This record gives sequence, C-alpha cells and structure tokens, in this order.
Amino acid sequence: MHTLKDMKTRQRGFTMIELIVVIVILGILAAVALPRFTNIQRDARIAKLNAARGAVLAASGMIHGAALVRGGVADTANCPVNLGPAPNRADNTTNLCTESGRVAIVNAYPAATWDGIVNAAGLTSTFANTSAALDAALTADGYAQVASGANIRIQVLGGSNPANCRFQYNPAAANGAPVISAITTTGC
Repeated sequence: MHTLKDMKTRQRGFTMIELIVVIVILGILAAVALPRFTNIQRDARIAKLNAARGAVLAASGMIHGAALVRGGVADTANCPVNLGPAPNRADNTTNLCTESGRVAIVNAYPAATWDGIVNAAGLTSTFANTSAALDAALTADGYAQVASGANIRIQVLGGSNPANCRFQYNPAAANGAPVISAITTTGC
C-alpha cells in the first residue's frame, strides 16, 4: 500500500521540454490554420456575390414574366404595399406590383436602379422606399450598389478591394434582355 508521502513524490507536472513541445505544435497549427481561415472568408464573399447574382438573374426573369402576362394593362387597384416608384396603381409599363412593393421596369425588365433590380432581387430584408434607406440596408447586409451611367454595380463589402468584388446589371434594351456580367473576384 502506498503512503501519502509516496504519492506526493510520484505526482509531477509537465516538464519544461514537454511544455515547449506543446507550444511549438500549437504555433505550427496556428501558422497553417490562419491562411486557411483567410481563404474561407474570401470564399464566403465570393459565395455571397454568386448568390446575389443568382437572385438578380431570377428576379429579372420573374419580373419579365409578370410584365409579359400583364401585357402593359394598368392594374385596376392600388398595389397592396405602397413602396417603390409612383404611381401606387401599377401601370405595368414603368412599374409593376409585387407582394413587397412596386418595381421600376424598363422594356418589361427591372430597371437598373435601387427601386428596380435591387429591390426586385431582395438583396436586403427590407423593401426600401428611398435610395438612402436602401444604401443603409445594403451596407448592413454587406453589399453596396454603385450607379454607373445607365448600369448598376453590386459589390460585396469586406474584401481587399470591394470595387473588384462585384458584378454589373445592364438594363434591357428594346427587344432584348438585360446583360448581367460575370462576377469579378480579384478584390474579394
């Protein structure tokens, strides 16, 4: 049987060498994991950009389909949600009612504006009624919109250069479809 004195002499902590080895191993793991963590953030921004582009593609097609079905005939009642471009009663040639609000349209596709494709795509959880409100909501959700002439650029914030983490929506020309660029990821 072991006595208390024997147990005290057998209880030992880690040696200095064991502690140094553990610290070195943790340092090596941190050096390997940090670059991978950075790449995961970049991959997340690229995935977010792809999701936004997909939402814009889908919204463009859905709004176009609704505009074709309505055939430019004005609605007989006001839109249920009074958000978006005037008039409140959609004329289905310059604006169209959705369940979230009105969407500005050009040539039966969403306009390249905040109250057009940006609201139609639902890039934020709120359907904004002003450009400033939408900018605030987009920033809170990690996006930015930049008007460039008749086009609009959607950027994902947080990368090394958000101006190069983007895609562009070019409005539909007469008898044509909008052009949605490929994504640029060099700044993500």
